[in-house]
Amino acid sequence: MARKATIGKRVSAAIAICALAALGSPAQTCTTLASFHHANGANPAATLVQATSGDLFGTTAGGGTNVLPNGTGGTVFKISPRVGISTLHSFCALANCADGALPAAPLVQATNGDLYGTTYEGGPTAGGTVFKITQSGTLTTVYGFCSLANCADGEEPVAGLVQATNGGLYGTTANGGAGVDCVVPYGCGTIFKITPSGALTTIYNFCSLADCADGQSPWAGLVQATNGDLYGTTYEGGAHGGGTVFRMTPSGTLTTLYSFCALANCADGANPEAGLVQATNGKLYGTTYYGGANCQANVPAGCGTVFEIIPSGTLTTLYSFCALANCADGANPEAGLAQANNGDLYGTTQAGAANGSGAIFQITPSDTLTTVSSFSFECGDGSTPSALVQATNGGLYGTMYYGGADGAGTIFSLSLGLGPFVESLPTAGKVGSPAKILGTNLTGATSVTFNGTATVFNVASPTLITTTVPTGATSGKIQVVTPSVTLSSDMPFRVLP
Repeated sequence: MARKATIGKRVSAAIAICALAALGSPAQTCTTLASFHHANGANPAATLVQATSGDLFGTTAGGGTNVLPNGTGGTVFKISPRVGISTLHSFCALANCADGALPAAPLVQATNGDLYGTTYEGGPTAGGTVFKITQSGTLTTVYGFCSLANCADGEEPVAGLVQATNGGLYGTTANGGAGVDCVVPYGCGTIFKITPSGALTTIYNFCSLADCADGQSPWAGLVQATNGDLYGTTYEGGAHGGGTVFRMTPSGTLTTLYSFCALANCADGANPEAGLVQATNGKLYGTTYYGGANCQANVPAGCGTVFEIIPSGTLTTLYSFCALANCADGANPEAGLAQANNGDLYGTTQAGAANGSGAIFQITPSDTLTTVSSFSFECGDGSTPSALVQATNGGLYGTMYYGGADGAGTIFSLSLGLGPFVESLPTAGKVGSPAKILGTNLTGATSVTFNGTATVFNVASPTLITTTVPTGATSGKIQVVTPSVTLSSDMPFRVLP
């Protein structure tokens, strides 16, 4: 139950409020978009997702209109430039929180248009849930964990889901499962596949190898790489006990690619809480919460790292936090990275920088990390930032666990002057399969091409184009020509055989 300790640590931490200060970087504009006030949610712990409506959707771990005396609750919310923030669902609306509680993970929009997520607690058997919710707010509990004896189907999903090219949704549970060498009651975590309609299959049980050499307690979700395999991390376990990076085929064959703490004093990093992102260069990037070569004397476990790993498994530690005096570069990155359309990666730390309340950092995806800009964070009003997401207007968006008028957290935007782009849902498909293209100000578009091959399309709204993958298309960037600008996709679209 280590994750509960982490959530408790956040709740008991002091709330700090200060101003944004940029160190040696171009002009940035940071704006607090909304503040939570408990009734509409509290303590957002996950990154946001932009849906085909153009709005941003997210979750809060607490708050809502049905919060229990012990603080259990949580919400799903939407923030729109037209109407501001609105609560779509307050958990614990049913007896014993049968609809779920404490959603600490981000949402994902599936190809059917619905948003899918997880709750850490609650559900019909109290082991957490998978749920789907429409963009208008109708929530359905798709699966309740701990439905099997000793929670063999998994328990307490901390992370969100990813939809693979086969249409299945894949995720992890931090506990539960049937790992034969697990010493924790009710298991050491699982990987599962669930259909959009709710049929769940446990495809891997962690601690299936002696001494949990295959990893233990995955706190992060998965990412599907361009080779079709799924990649992820475990917080603990592995050959040295410091967590792992693993590769898994969609059918469930797992390979441990790297075990952290392989170097003296865990100089290579330890305990990755976040998942991975595949950059356009094909490499995977991630963070570890502890470990690294630098830290204050009172944090002997290390202050965390940024690393890269190639899909076949060679890992390079790119940066160790607390390299600057007083950890001005940040410490303890809990969240993952996001690649923006300028090619750089952006992330956050939970500690360090001014007042010890976190930082935003920017790096180049190369073998040698360069800290391009470091922010003393909080962004205007708040602290403890989540992972960032870049919306199609070019701005970066995120949440802060604390801060705001009631101390319940905020939503912020950070403009770095990056231009608009388009993205596709899904990111891969066969010729003739449907595709949705999300963007900004798409009205009047005159051309849509897949790596130079034109396709017939329909402008469904100012933020959405519907189309199909055209005959003759090859893998590459999608391009949309509008009356005012030509927009390219942030990531290449993969044409499947």
